[in-house]
Amino acid sequence: MLDLKCKIRKVRYRSYKTEVGKVVQNVLERTFKARLPNQKWATEVTQINRKDQKIYLSPIIDLFNGAIISYSTSKSTNMKMISQMSDKAFGKVQYTEGFILHADQGWHYQQAGYRKA
Repeated sequence: MLDLKCKIRKVRYRSYKTEVGKVVQNVLERTFKARLPNQKWATEVTQINRKDQKIYLSPIIDLFNGAIISYSTSKSTNMKMISQMSDKAFGKVQYTEGFILHADQGWHYQQAGYRKA
């Protein structure tokens, strides 16, 4: 047995600082189910504390079945991590008409380069 334990964390990572770019409308409106694959994806940056180190995970999941489409990790929150994650994900799909990629309004997702991609 691995004897893994989860500690309740006291401080949560929040990527929303203020508006640093454009905040877009929430078109998903908490409808977190998709009828087809590659119709709705969601992403978020999560902080993982490991001993005395912080690691940041940025995955994209398909809201159809919860499959992980792509992910990236980094020792700091930065646009390189977000770009790598999204480039890997969009390299897997060809048709994006009507497609939704849902994210919170964190500073990463407000950047012009991210929105354009």
